[in-house]
Amino acid sequence: MNHILEKRQPDLASRLTDLRSSCQGTPPLDATLEPWMIEWMTDHASQLHAACERFGSPLNLICVAPMIRNLEQFSCVAVNRGVRFQPFFARKANKCLAFVDAAKRFGAGIDVASEAECRQTLDRGVPATDILCTAAIKPQSLLELCVVRRVPIAIDNLDELRRVQAIAGKYDTDAEVAIRISGFQHDGDKLFSRFGFDIDQIALLDQELSHASGNGSIRLIGLHFHLDGYSSGHRVSALRQMLPRVDHFRSRGHDIRFLDIGGGLPMCYLESESQWNAFGAAHRSALLGDRTPITFQNHGLGFFNVDGHLHGQRNTYPYYQSPTAVNWLAEVLDAESGEQGTLADAIRARSLQLRCEPGRSALNGCGVTVARVEYVKRHPSGDAFVGLAMNRTQCRTGSDDFLVDPLVVRSEGNRDSAHGAAVEGYLAGAYCTESEWITLRRLRFPRGIAMGDLVVLPNTAGYFMHFLESRSHQFPLATNLIVPGGSTSEFRIDAIDS
Repeated sequence: MNHILEKRQPDLASRLTDLRSSCQGTPPLDATLEPWMIEWMTDHASQLHAACERFGSPLNLICVAPMIRNLEQFSCVAVNRGVRFQPFFARKANKCLAFVDAAKRFGAGIDVASEAECRQTLDRGVPATDILCTAAIKPQSLLELCVVRRVPIAIDNLDELRRVQAIAGKYDTDAEVAIRISGFQHDGDKLFSRFGFDIDQIALLDQELSHASGNGSIRLIGLHFHLDGYSSGHRVSALRQMLPRVDHFRSRGHDIRFLDIGGGLPMCYLESESQWNAFGAAHRSALLGDRTPITFQNHGLGFFNVDGHLHGQRNTYPYYQSPTAVNWLAEVLDAESGEQGTLADAIRARSLQLRCEPGRSALNGCGVTVARVEYVKRHPSGDAFVGLAMNRTQCRTGSDDFLVDPLVVRSEGNRDSAHGAAVEGYLAGAYCTESEWITLRRLRFPRGIAMGDLVVLPNTAGYFMHFLESRSHQFPLATNLIVPGGSTSEFRIDAIDS
């Protein structure tokens, strides 16, 4: 049971049990839930229904309090080891401006990935020194904005560096930059990345940087990397190889102030490791034809059966993993540096500020997506198709599926009626394609489900709400509502929607 719930009113746990009994995957994957989520689905169910009537379906409900807790926990790991530290919230993970405001109040920085993100962040009063532009593609207008407004830029390639140098000359100013580095060695393999300068070609940068810094147009203030995946070992290897580069650039007169390890701090969506393992085993068994399917049309989620053998790898987030962000960061900082002492010791000895760019892990516990049931029909296959007023891009990242068990909040009429007959099937979305499923998992509704009920997708604030959201068919985007707190009892529309 979630330890957060144990510290709150005793009946939260019983209410959670009741909520979970309304919808279960086959097999189940129980979500880790925050107390505020449970309270809004139980004590304030009528307000949720009213909000869907007023603002439309789906709705994104957000709560910033868990973000502050998460950032504080990350910071404590570094502070306890004597390392100067600043987390930079990755705005690409969620567009809501409430999270920018919360990060600013905490003293965190903001990692921006587009001109709109950068302008909005500046408009919220975040100091330019607390912003880092890491956009994968940086058009002229974005680079000009950063140079003019003094926002540091993570440089990915020589074309960017030369363009920034030219813009700085045009405005008779200088530009602060960090160099993004990739291509680290780990256990004898070179880690692939499309981003950054290969670490083995850093020497090629020396002449370019010497010229740019010599004429006053470029000031190199940091080194940066971002690795795919969630391996702490990869980060340890990268840091060990970055530290000599810090010394290298400092020896050439560059004022390297920070070392940024990017994002990828792992989080866990699920209560139970055993459920996650059972899901994996059942899915493999289904793909091999040894049991009934647990995904729509036996979807492989990245696996495929060739002559009775499974190939590929799961193309989803690792919904259960350990360690998660706090212990993971501790593992990285406590690893041997290859010099004397730990990586934390080596960073501290160089008087460097350590930075990271959490997105998903910063938003753990910060949001849910709520959609109204518009129909339930029995397909000739025997499956129930539950039609939701949302489309699949409104709860999706670049991977195959959202695997966490949804929850159901009954409408008042359905709540007061006798329990319906149990059904099993799939959540269908609003796009006019045969592939339009909100989740590919087969779900069981032990007490039935009906038009007017609400389906709640838990813990969606990190990437799921906005990363791929689309207005195809001219559907409106989901409204983003901040849940009431303190003395207010009314939902507040996030400023991004105003």
